[in-house]
Amino acid sequence: MNRVEIAPEALLMLKKMQGIHGALMFHQSGGCCDGSSPMCYPLNDFKVGQADVFLGFVGDEECRAPFYMSGSQFEYWKHTHLTVDIVPGRGSGFSVEAPEGVRFMIRSRLFEDNEWAILEKEPVLTGQNH
Repeated sequence: MNRVEIAPEALLMLKKMQGIHGALMFHQSGGCCDGSSPMCYPLNDFKVGQADVFLGFVGDEECRAPFYMSGSQFEYWKHTHLTVDIVPGRGSGFSVEAPEGVRFMIRSRLFEDNEWAILEKEPVLTGQNH
C-alpha cells in the first residue's frame, strides 16, 4: 500500500526537472509557509535526518523519486494518503521547479478503514536506512 503518489501533470514536471538536475527527491518539513509544501531537491543535496519518515517513491520506471517527511509532520499526516500535484505560482526558491513558475503541492485524503488496517501493521521507516 502506497502512502504517497504523484499526479500525472506533476510527474511530467518531475521528469523535466530530472532531465535538468539528475535524480531527485522530495522532502516535506512541515515548517511555516512554503515549508509545509513538498520541496524537490537533487538527490543527496538535502540531508535526510534520522527522524525523517520515508513515505515511499513517487513516479514511474523512467523517473522515480523518494519522498520523505519530517517525523513531527508525519504525526499529523499519517492517516492520510498524499498526492504530489502541481499548481501555477511561485513556491520556495529552494525547490527545483521554482524557476518554472509552478510549485509542487500536496493533495490529501483520509485512508479508508481497510487501508489504515494494512498500514498500521507496516513499520514506519525513518532516516536514510530504508
